[in-house]
Amino acid sequence: MAITEEAGVTRREVVAGVAALGMVGASRAVAATQSDPLDSHDAMGLAELVRKRQVSPGELLEAAIGRAEALNPRFNFLAQKHYDYGRAAIARGLPPGPFSGVPWLLKDLNTYIAGLPTENGSRFFKGYKLEVTSELVRRIEKAGFVIFGKTTVPELGLTGTTENKLTGDTRNPWNPGHITGGSSGGAAAAVAAGVLPAAHATDGGGSIRIPASCCGLFGLKPSRGRVPMGPPRTEGWGGLSVHHAITRSVRDSAAILDATQGPEPGSRYAAPTPAESFLAQVGKAPGRLRIALMLNAPAGSPVDPECIEAARKAARLCESLGHHVEEAAPKLDMAAIGAAGFALIGASVAADMLDRARATGIAIGPDVLEPITLGFVGYGEKVAGMDVVRANNALQAAAITMAQFMARYDLILSPTLAAPPLELGRINLTPDVDFMAWGQRTAAFSPFTQIANMTGQPAMSIPLAMSSTGLPIGVMFMGRYGDEATLFRLAGQLEKATPWQDRRPALQGE
Repeated sequence: MAITEEAGVTRREVVAGVAALGMVGASRAVAATQSDPLDSHDAMGLAELVRKRQVSPGELLEAAIGRAEALNPRFNFLAQKHYDYGRAAIARGLPPGPFSGVPWLLKDLNTYIAGLPTENGSRFFKGYKLEVTSELVRRIEKAGFVIFGKTTVPELGLTGTTENKLTGDTRNPWNPGHITGGSSGGAAAAVAAGVLPAAHATDGGGSIRIPASCCGLFGLKPSRGRVPMGPPRTEGWGGLSVHHAITRSVRDSAAILDATQGPEPGSRYAAPTPAESFLAQVGKAPGRLRIALMLNAPAGSPVDPECIEAARKAARLCESLGHHVEEAAPKLDMAAIGAAGFALIGASVAADMLDRARATGIAIGPDVLEPITLGFVGYGEKVAGMDVVRANNALQAAAITMAQFMARYDLILSPTLAAPPLELGRINLTPDVDFMAWGQRTAAFSPFTQIANMTGQPAMSIPLAMSSTGLPIGVMFMGRYGDEATLFRLAGQLEKATPWQDRRPALQGE
């Protein structure tokens, strides 16, 4: 319910609630109330308050800053504080976009504001600045979002947990001894902790969906080419990586994608232009969908029974809503796909680190890079040109196989992850095992998510389950290339059938 004077709540009461949030930061009621906008409203709801002058952009920003300052010492989700940048944007006057006045955090990974640092979770990039602003940032600001910082990432986004030697460990608001996921773990922690209702995220192997699953949030990975990646480059990891957001609500994800999607200058490719807005899909009936239920990890690694049951329960829910669900899975050459991904990522990491070393004169070594990152550099230096071509060929073959399989199904339903959120220290970049063993351990935790990156398809993690120990468990739906619309229709239907926005962590110390 929007906060309006007709509802018996005045602007003065809203402002008082926002001011209190800014002062106490972490003091959040178990049940959100009308006077707590950051708790009771998603990003679209906050924008509506601003449009109705129930609250000002400055008041929302200071409230979000207050929460960030109070909660960051516990959960460690902030990599950069750009508070004055946000205040200056408001002082200049915000554009009348769909999210005008709503606070926003960028991910501290290959996303640039001219003159401000982007450190990529790495000591090797400490203080790194470019005199270029990413096209995505321009679109985010045109939509009216107020950027006030950047969120933590693992070094170079290379793993499914957000732990690094530069900023430390990011901790899960549901249980601080467990991971938030990665590489968008700082974004997920900030949203889960209630600092703001949505934040920027990227996904090169599951990095939107993994933290969404770990932190009980909605996370959609768009189709390859849907959202701008540059400048300075319009492709990440050979096309594996994409940008979008982690959100509490489905409609926020859809509306943010509407505001940011579309071709960018110089890009090699772009996803098909949607016939209608993504936001318009959220309330539409999806029709009777044909859903393939994939319970086994594609490469055969074990899956926790609670994650399997979460997917089965989601399948039963879909059937109750009129959809057809049957167990089926595409026959993919996972050895070839895995090797292709490692080749592309290793070569990309090696090239970037060698370029950084030449530019700075700083030698590559353990003083500036973590052990697994050094492993990627060593591996990538041995990747030949023909290896890259063969890797690209393998991924094209996988995309064709998936397209043929999905001629029979609208969606594939699976667990998002093979286990509930792990304890900290299990899959970080300074492990107790060697490079290859680490790769096997990490891939076994997220065996389902990487397929969509390899093939370019859209996929979403939905927070439909909880573990027996009180940790979130997501389920994943993967759609046809270019068809985010079907995902948003189903997500809206599931959100209405099983609402999750009021399911929040009971923050210690409240």
